[in-house]
Amino acid sequence: MLKKPPIILILLIFILFVGIGDSVLPEPMKSASLNTRESINKNLLGLFPTWKSKLKPNERTNKAIEEAEKKGK
Repeated sequence: MLKKPPIILILLIFILFVGIGDSVLPEPMKSASLNTRESINKNLLGLFPTWKSKLKPNERTNKAIEEAEKKGK
């Protein structure tokens, strides 16, 4: 007989718990599912740093507008 549960079954149950548990399960498990999903999302987003462009795309346009305003006065 099987002495340990198959890993695929455990993984599938976990994915279902996290994915749709907050809409299907009763209240104590509903909040646990929602908290688990939010925690996973927060940790996964924390792995990737926020990227900020070193270029300033509007800087040239802003300078041109300021120069045009100065010439118009």
